[in-house]
Amino acid sequence: MAQSDASAGAPTRLSLKEKLSYGMGDMGFSLPYNMASGFLLIYYINVVRLPAAAVGTIFLVARLMDAVIDLAVGVAVDRTRTRWGRTRPYFLFTAVPYAVLSVAVFAVPDSWGQTAQLIYAFLTFKALGIMMSLGAIPYTALMPMMTSDTSERLKLGGMRSIGTSVSVVLGTAAVQPILSHFGGENAPGGYQAAATLFALIGLIAILALFRNCRERIVDSAPAHFALLPEVSRMLRNRAWWVAFASCLVYFIRFGGMMAITVYFALDVLQQPWMISVMLPAVAGMLLLSAFVAPSILARTGIRLGCTIALGLAAALFALLPWFEDRPPLFLAIYIAACLANSITITAAFTMIAQTVDYHEWRFASRKEGLLSAGVSLATKVGMALGTAGIAFVLAAASYAPDAVTDTAREAIRWTYYGGVIALLLVQIGIILFWPMDGLAERIRTDIAARAANPAAKGEDAE
Repeated sequence: MAQSDASAGAPTRLSLKEKLSYGMGDMGFSLPYNMASGFLLIYYINVVRLPAAAVGTIFLVARLMDAVIDLAVGVAVDRTRTRWGRTRPYFLFTAVPYAVLSVAVFAVPDSWGQTAQLIYAFLTFKALGIMMSLGAIPYTALMPMMTSDTSERLKLGGMRSIGTSVSVVLGTAAVQPILSHFGGENAPGGYQAAATLFALIGLIAILALFRNCRERIVDSAPAHFALLPEVSRMLRNRAWWVAFASCLVYFIRFGGMMAITVYFALDVLQQPWMISVMLPAVAGMLLLSAFVAPSILARTGIRLGCTIALGLAAALFALLPWFEDRPPLFLAIYIAACLANSITITAAFTMIAQTVDYHEWRFASRKEGLLSAGVSLATKVGMALGTAGIAFVLAAASYAPDAVTDTAREAIRWTYYGGVIALLLVQIGIILFWPMDGLAERIRTDIAARAANPAAKGEDAE
């Protein structure tokens, strides 16, 4: 049974310093990972000259292996009991290894044979993913431990969106000037310099997260528990399923766009300068939406607000093919679509926290780590499917960096438009099943009543 701020009295109000530190924690984990998402594909294929199909397989296999790893990390978080709490030790002890590995993935030895390079690429990318799991899953689990207040969680989600947006801006827009300084997109030195800079920034942000954020909602359940019954309960948690599926589809789209935008700007639009506008626009709109999304979603609810935002983004994306020859109009429509879509990521962070409340309401246990692990898996598998999908499209179209055919250009063009629109529509269908709108107050009341009457059971809550 959790000892929560809701049951003890008024939900906790958080200081600005704590909210900022929480948001910057996302930057710490996402900045190196976003650079990998945006540039590792082109680094492997265009710089190291690894086969596109093999690279796609690396991304896909490495992320599918996370199914077991993420589950193990989530269970470990739920079983952790230390003087620093249940999540914060992971921030402290993974910060340095994560920074080192984020540089290592962009340091494939150029003197090795192709087989050895592929092995190196797989091992370093897989190790980076493991470190990401060891930090990001506890990070996601931390939010529902900080406060039970939905308004405060929306603000934390907004701060996390700011951290995400800063990480994407730095991990995309700042990379191009660094690459140019070191000889362009085909020179390895620029990738290594950028990765080193971002690793240091990320290290500082993660350590600030450890120092300034606190766990206030303490689950008094025993550290050891039977795993299979808890997994069964997770799979009966409707809120968790919606959050999982929505994040999976969102990050398939996000990973695909991060990977294909460089090729789209270079080979379809033939406007390389647009790379430094289109990729950062995703983050810039996340930054703007972080300030407006909490108030919008508080009024509309997550289900209605996200449905409208996703529908608008799909409609705007459908207009883009008509404006390819007019870059200013193309970018204006694209940026508006990114803004509409960005509202949903603030919602997603709050949804993940609310799955814990829904779980406690139904099953009288919180299991923040396990639930966060499942959603973390959705984000990483989604990114992998999106990135690998683009690699497989390039391979199927016989893409060659030095001789791009019209067939390859058309494959890139219609994957870019059609894939995004289809995934936006799928996400609308998923979000319509979100069960938590209007339930938060009832859930807090029921959990408080159960705390006063420990004999009450959670299974019959619905």
